[in-house]
Amino acid sequence: MSIKKKFRIFIKNQSMTHAERHIVETYSALFESLSAVSKLELLERLTNSIKKGRRFDEKDFFSSFGGFASDKPAEEINKDIRESRKFRTKDLNL
Repeated sequence: MSIKKKFRIFIKNQSMTHAERHIVETYSALFESLSAVSKLELLERLTNSIKKGRRFDEKDFFSSFGGFASDKPAEEINKDIRESRKFRTKDLNL
């Protein structure tokens, strides 16, 4: 079995979205025309990016909730926001 066929089977068995699978297959077709040195450089960079991990973590996302710190109750904050709004009345002469 060829490496390309093994790669496709591996990709299909992973939990990837259709869009992710399409991106991988599109890029893999582009890589076929690269030299061996370029492919090794690309492989090294991909390996390093995997080792670093994802920049965005779901835990980081949920820990950002409650980031607005204030001693005022929510009702008072809402009231302040509403009172600070300024509207102009301008006749559009339609």
